[in-house]
Amino acid sequence: MKNHLLLLCFLLIAFGGLSAQTKSAQKSPPLTEATPVSVGMSDERLDRIDAMCRDAVAEGQVPGIVALVARKGKIVFHEAYGMADNQSGKEMKKDAIFRIASQSKAITSTAVMMLWEEGKFQLDDPISKYIPEFKDAQVLTGFRYQDTTFNSEPARRPITIRHLLTHTSGLGYGVIDGDERFRMLYDKAGITDLFTTEAISIEESVKKLAKLPLHHHPGEAYVYSEGLDVLGYFIEIMSGMPFDEFLRTRLFEPLGMNDTWFYLPSGKSDRLVAVQQKDGDQWEPYPVTFYDPDYPIKGAKRFFSGGAGLSSTAKDYATFLQMYLNDGELNGVRILSRTTVQSIMGNQTGDLFGGGSRYYGLAFGVLTQEGQDRGGSGSVGTFDWGGYFNTQYFADPQEDIIGIIMKQTRGPVSDQTGWKFRLLVGQAVDN
Repeated sequence: MKNHLLLLCFLLIAFGGLSAQTKSAQKSPPLTEATPVSVGMSDERLDRIDAMCRDAVAEGQVPGIVALVARKGKIVFHEAYGMADNQSGKEMKKDAIFRIASQSKAITSTAVMMLWEEGKFQLDDPISKYIPEFKDAQVLTGFRYQDTTFNSEPARRPITIRHLLTHTSGLGYGVIDGDERFRMLYDKAGITDLFTTEAISIEESVKKLAKLPLHHHPGEAYVYSEGLDVLGYFIEIMSGMPFDEFLRTRLFEPLGMNDTWFYLPSGKSDRLVAVQQKDGDQWEPYPVTFYDPDYPIKGAKRFFSGGAGLSSTAKDYATFLQMYLNDGELNGVRILSRTTVQSIMGNQTGDLFGGGSRYYGLAFGVLTQEGQDRGGSGSVGTFDWGGYFNTQYFADPQEDIIGIIMKQTRGPVSDQTGWKFRLLVGQAVDN
């Protein structure tokens, strides 16, 4: 399958079909550094972020941090703190590469919408139209813990592409699922959750997933899921390219995101931050569990998880978010139309997600008026998400602000940096 996709990819590029995104009449410059005052931010108030990060490392909340703040397309704060690897004594640097895990989801969603803009499918198409294994989906109605056998009933409606984008498909998330029954079912079926060093393709895992029952009838609830992994394989089908190659040629290279990869090239692997856990007062390497923490730099390098597989830097991810703040364009390259971005940011889940303070669009959680009024999270329309290894981001379209804070921990920690950083970015506005 992959050899076939590689050949098709070569032919398409050779004939000029998919070499880049389109040019734009708009030309927002790439992110560059500037003084805070030039974009209405306070130097003194940004210093509070610096003090908070230093204190968090000194108090052992986290071993290291990279924090970035941008406004109006200008980076006004970009600093590194603490250690990238306490065992080796490697200090954190601003260009450190982090496993961004679920921050991959918005990138995969963006790729889906790029193909949607080309008229290749409708968002409410059944996914079984393109991946037949999802035909005749079943919903779990009974389960026996002794042997993991189960009862099910036919789904009331087919799973659509929109359901997969919005985590309303009914699919689960295996070993990190909140329902033990699904953890057991996914384990028995050999579903690959998050990422792997094994020689497994996303196609193989998705086709196993299609045989399993759903949490609920499609469209009737929000359950965080492996839907974006399904869409990674869907992108391969619709583009005729391996998923990693599609992202590289159609998104990362046009945006200049040269440090964002599923598997790091050898010349970048020394910048990868270690995943660490707290043992008493000491930071130590996080052990191999259901995944190998070294997955971005070793193993078969075949599994391209659309939901969790990418690694990146704070600046690269800020570049991606700036494209959204620019309504789909950066540096004269049009990735998405302004009208498409408008749909992506719209409420796609009603009251199924977040209650009154947030809703879920097609790629992000989005803040409502109630969320703004509670304070500390940004303006109405601020979009955000985070990652399994303790990374967080947000972008505020009204204030044209991006905030990214990257750490790399698992297990119990007393980390308060996420909410503090977001609040402190907002209080640094000075115009």
